[in-house]
Amino acid sequence: MDAGPKHSHQDRDGPQFVPLGFRHLNKETWVVSKNRHDAGERLNYVNTPHVIAMVGLPARGKTYISKKLSRYLNWIGINTKVFNLGEYRRHATTAYKCHEFFRPENKEAMAIRTQCAKDALDDVCTWLDNGGEVAVFDATNSTIERRQLILDIVVKKRGFKLFFVESVCDDPKIVEQNIMEVKINSPDYQSMGADVALRDFLQRIEHYQEQYEPLDENTESELSYMKIFNTGEKVLVHKHEGHIQARIVYYLMNIHIIPRTIYLTRHGESEWNREGKIGGDSQLSPNGVKYAIALANYINGQNIKNLRVWTSWHHRTIQSASGVRAPQERWKSLNEIDAGVCDGKTYEVIKREFPEQFESRDRDKFAYRYPRGESYEDLVARLEPVIMELERQGNVLVVSHQAVHRCLLAYFLDKNSEELPYLEVPLHTLIKLTPVAYGCKMEQINFPIEAVNTHRPKPKDLPTSFDSMGIKSTNMEPGFLEDRFKTEGKDKKKEGLDNGSGKIANNGDATLPT
Repeated sequence: MDAGPKHSHQDRDGPQFVPLGFRHLNKETWVVSKNRHDAGERLNYVNTPHVIAMVGLPARGKTYISKKLSRYLNWIGINTKVFNLGEYRRHATTAYKCHEFFRPENKEAMAIRTQCAKDALDDVCTWLDNGGEVAVFDATNSTIERRQLILDIVVKKRGFKLFFVESVCDDPKIVEQNIMEVKINSPDYQSMGADVALRDFLQRIEHYQEQYEPLDENTESELSYMKIFNTGEKVLVHKHEGHIQARIVYYLMNIHIIPRTIYLTRHGESEWNREGKIGGDSQLSPNGVKYAIALANYINGQNIKNLRVWTSWHHRTIQSASGVRAPQERWKSLNEIDAGVCDGKTYEVIKREFPEQFESRDRDKFAYRYPRGESYEDLVARLEPVIMELERQGNVLVVSHQAVHRCLLAYFLDKNSEELPYLEVPLHTLIKLTPVAYGCKMEQINFPIEAVNTHRPKPKDLPTSFDSMGIKSTNMEPGFLEDRFKTEGKDKKKEGLDNGSGKIANNGDATLPT
């Protein structure tokens, strides 16, 4: 029975992406490497280390793409690191003077820049030799000569795979926006005013344009690459090789820079939450119903443009979102982690009945798989289609579960596999994620509705918390409930969702249970 609001909805489970660690191995090409990453054991199957080399003029979003790609690959378990050439150049030279350093005629500066590139590539190769899997070389790499140097070192000398990603942008508004948001605040311009920095950077771009040679299938036919035009309006792919490159291409085809907000919240407190049981498909508690009403009134009051609502298939998430006036979709991928034989049990019962399993989970919570159930690593794989679709979307409210939101937050906040299972996601809290230049700003809105605490801290170390991440927190005032809620007559109670505790109206303001 669909207990949700009468919006059109659909199951948004697209093709499932199987993590590298669970793919069948081709004995002729795949090499198993077991490395200790993020202080946790994770098996990754990678045939050959990869170098992803960026290409493009300054202020075309190369660093944005590099950081975002690195965050994604690390999240799915591929050990990835960004090597930014600008940092090498700043380390090798004295304080930045002006754009003259980038003139093609400046032979001394050109020699320094070339040596910095060689030093960075040496570090890239050393890192890959010592367990790295994908290195992202963030630089302009804007000439055939420079790309040939990279090819000689990375492929011909070291035997790694090489894939170029060129960002092409001829929209002056996008370029200027990138300069104003990021470049004038870079270390190069710390001592300059904004206007002076803008003029200098535009002149720097002109110097690069004098020598710029875009990737071309005729002059560089042997290279594997993709070209992204105007932040995703068009994508061209040439000779991509293998699973990792295919995965990178698909990911980069889905990202965009349009301003939007992603809201994450757990369902309202459930009856099983109150009883300390994990898993299941229980109904909301009376306090959970209050949160569903508060959430609906808050979101509806924000008038968020083109908002979409995603829930899992569990009743408690559908109930919690039922009062929100927006198109709703159900995702099986958003269901809570499968606790297997432990489903419906309290942690005390699990510890008593399965002491060895309980201890194993405490030792490595990310990799531990419930008997006949899932691990957090499995859950990350299950959520990859959700991440892909979130990257494509505008404003979205995701109503799901504690373990699911931990995985989603780890992606957006760039948290490693050791931190992920201990991220705090309290009940009756709305998390607001706003993508910014090189990351994601996070705020939490706490609703004054009582709920149990379902967070189990890390046995020895302190868990990662909102406070330690420096996240803005907003507490809704107690008067918020009285100001926002309107108690309706008995005729209104017949509308909406009957969950055993009260009713939530599908239209108009949400209604408190009586």
